[in-house]
Amino acid sequence: MGDPHTLRVGRRGVEIHRPEKVLFPADRKGGGGGGGSGGGGGKEYTKGDLVAYYRAVAPFMLPHLRGRPLMLERHPDGIDGPMFMQKNTPEHYPDWIERVEVAKEGGTVLHPVCQDAATLVYLADQACLTLHRWLSRTGSVDRPDRMVFDLDPAVDDFEQVRRAAGDVRELLDELKLPSAPMTTGSKGVHVVVPVNGHDDFDAVRDFAKEVAEELVRAHPDRLTTAARKKERGDRLYLDVQRNAYAQTAVAPFTVRARPGAPVATPLTWEQLLDDPAVDARRWTPADAVEQARTNPWAGALGRGRALGPARRRLAALRG
Repeated sequence: MGDPHTLRVGRRGVEIHRPEKVLFPADRKGGGGGGGSGGGGGKEYTKGDLVAYYRAVAPFMLPHLRGRPLMLERHPDGIDGPMFMQKNTPEHYPDWIERVEVAKEGGTVLHPVCQDAATLVYLADQACLTLHRWLSRTGSVDRPDRMVFDLDPAVDDFEQVRRAAGDVRELLDELKLPSAPMTTGSKGVHVVVPVNGHDDFDAVRDFAKEVAEELVRAHPDRLTTAARKKERGDRLYLDVQRNAYAQTAVAPFTVRARPGAPVATPLTWEQLLDDPAVDARRWTPADAVEQARTNPWAGALGRGRALGPARRRLAALRG
């Protein structure tokens, strides 16, 4: 086992414990859904590998984390052991890790905030495999600056996801809303829209629901907004429930707790719609940093848009 060793990350020294501990066993079938390449397949990943990945991807991941409350998905014994979701920041966490206190029903929660690479490495050492982020920032937690459409297929069929993502993009383009896609590392895709933070969560979710309903109206045989699985049949579920206060979405470049260690990876619309090798689990820690260096979201999420003009355009389309 050995004693913990200290890793220098920026100005901080971060203790790493049991880097040899296997978090993703090698004898599991990873790979991609829908016939893609699936990245690392059954490769073994240790805690040391997780630390090294998050340290390497930090320059590309941190812009999507800074200033946002986090929920941590921890797997102390790897993906075959127990999992727990952590919202409150434990007292033993270093005082240099930022916190933000946010309201919940009947009290408050002290969420961690990841501002630097040292925090990201520390969380990896805590066997936090997946980081789930709020869609708002600490300065205005009740007003999101991101809107997310979660494309959840009925079965593990990425061609269904790809086609639905094209539908979502086409409508958002008509509404003059920029958008950027991201594989989830599971079965589907998130389509992320930058908004200007002037509307509260209820207003953003209501608008996202109207967009989803318009898509279902246009493609009732392929898409649904039915929350109950038994009502969806083989249609893809357009989930907009992440656009609610205190809800979270998986962070860009985070590792998912699934065989093969798939990574939730931003990509260009051209990659998603035109590259048959792309699927929801295409990237892993072995190659996600290489994808990150291509800056797939360049310019896509720069300026948040007001929803008022988009609402009027949507009303005109529906009318």
